[in-house]
Amino acid sequence: MAEFPSQMHSGVGHMDTFSKFINSKEEHGISRLTLGDIGNRVSAITIDTKKGGAVKKEILQPINSVFTGKNRESSAISSSVLNHVDINHGFIPSHSDNPSMVTDNAPVKVEWMPGHNLLLQTQREPEFVFSAMVPQPPPMDISDDGDAFSKAMLAEGVEDVDAEDVDNPQLVSLYVNPIYSYMRQLEIKFSIRPNYLEGTGLTGKMRAILIDWLCQVHGRFHLLQETLHLTVAIIDRYLQVKPCTKNRLQLVGVTSMLVASKYEEMYTPEVADFVYITDNAYTKKDVRDMEQDILRTLDFSFGRPLCLHFLRRYSKAGRVDATKHTLAKYLMELTIIELDMAHIRPSHIAASALYLSMLVLDESRWTKTLQYYSSYSEEELIPLARRLAKLVLKAESSKFTAVKTKYSGSKFMKIALIPQLKTRIMLEMAASVPVS
Repeated sequence: MAEFPSQMHSGVGHMDTFSKFINSKEEHGISRLTLGDIGNRVSAITIDTKKGGAVKKEILQPINSVFTGKNRESSAISSSVLNHVDINHGFIPSHSDNPSMVTDNAPVKVEWMPGHNLLLQTQREPEFVFSAMVPQPPPMDISDDGDAFSKAMLAEGVEDVDAEDVDNPQLVSLYVNPIYSYMRQLEIKFSIRPNYLEGTGLTGKMRAILIDWLCQVHGRFHLLQETLHLTVAIIDRYLQVKPCTKNRLQLVGVTSMLVASKYEEMYTPEVADFVYITDNAYTKKDVRDMEQDILRTLDFSFGRPLCLHFLRRYSKAGRVDATKHTLAKYLMELTIIELDMAHIRPSHIAASALYLSMLVLDESRWTKTLQYYSSYSEEELIPLARRLAKLVLKAESSKFTAVKTKYSGSKFMKIALIPQLKTRIMLEMAASVPVS
């Protein structure tokens, strides 16, 4: 299911300068220390204007490397690779030392070869036929109408949400159910242990400080939402195998975001960008070494499904609107701060978030169709939905404000400020959570 317009991210374009990033404390009216509580050498990122003025640094791609709409053609024409362009005959490449490029400006010599007529070659009969010598497999049965899989598994009262997508190859309606079944296997394979930081010297508070800061970095880099969720998954999966010291936790965080960016983004921030945002607390070599360690430790396996993937499927099955979908995303993102929720399966978090979103906004129920496509019943979702309701109320007074601030903006429909989050249903759901 495609994202709603309010959730789309470009990932390409003009990035905010680092001066805006550093002065972001003025935007929110607060002054925050940068991970000072977890023992990093950087206490706060500031600009020293006494030694030559403010620092201004472009993130990601330079302006002239971004191709959009009308300037795509003009940018291609002005490229240094081309010498000149002949409208009628294409382009003639300039001389280059690169052996992989065509550098000969002379006309291409076409040699006629007898018996090799390309126009007639497909019509010629082969000289030898070995069908009698090699056993031939039976012909493939392609008589299926394309949606037999869904029809065979649907129970009574369950809507076939993929019926309208048969003619859209991008939505792979024939394979979508097996794909999500496989994703549920992967979330078990790449699971995270409960309270994996016990006995490591790190605490849930240190992890929360790191992720809250990374959420702000993610916003300043204008990265995809998948990148943030994958970053947190990489951090958790790495730390449960190789716990680090307190003063290297920030290095694990920024390197995990670098790896996640390479996995999800079209254009990724550079290593130097991540070094800069830590106020040079680490070197580029530190980041590269940590990147190699993360890749080896996780065996280059970053296919753990994200709750965003499941939410899109559930939102399609429930035919929910953009408001409910966005509120569910807000509820899911509140969980990334909590260590005691890191082990919960992404599919379970997505289903519970959508269930609570539907209940709070218009008291709509969990249908048979939603139960079928999510594989969770309403009874299975209520306990986790109550914990999500408690997180919403906790966010009002928490010092970890990055997620709430993000979803208070117009880009996300100011969903964190809607009055429904303080209604009787939400309060009752939160109050029913036992005190731990």
